[in-house]
Amino acid sequence: METAIKVAFASTDMKHIDQHFGAAESFAIYAISPDGAQLVEATQFGKLAMDGNEDKLDTKIKVLAGCVAVYSQAVGASAVAKLKAANIQPVKVSAGAEIAALIEALQDELRQGPTAWLAQAIKRMQGPSAARFDSMEAEGWDE
Repeated sequence: METAIKVAFASTDMKHIDQHFGAAESFAIYAISPDGAQLVEATQFGKLAMDGNEDKLDTKIKVLAGCVAVYSQAVGASAVAKLKAANIQPVKVSAGAEIAALIEALQDELRQGPTAWLAQAIKRMQGPSAARFDSMEAEGWDE
């Protein structure tokens, strides 16, 4: 798949967003490109209390490594900060939102030109470009 992005959805049934990020029992992780989507991983955490325990956030964020976004019903301030530090965009959607519809919307966005956050995520995923060396050279940079 060309320019596939990885996106996680907080879901127990793998069809709908039905979990808060911090208390999510499972994530459906998809690779999404303009022309296709494939479930690449379904993670399970078991029941977790919404108790403010930061350790469980770190575990979840490790599982989401490589994802550009995570969709959930809600996400707390400390989780937002940790997700953003890991270059993962938290996206809040209404309870019961269908994963298939969210994937379709992302595919449309990829085809038509990504919004600001998605464009930034793709840029980060592709890594620094060699063009930065050209600009360094133009500024008279030397070893």
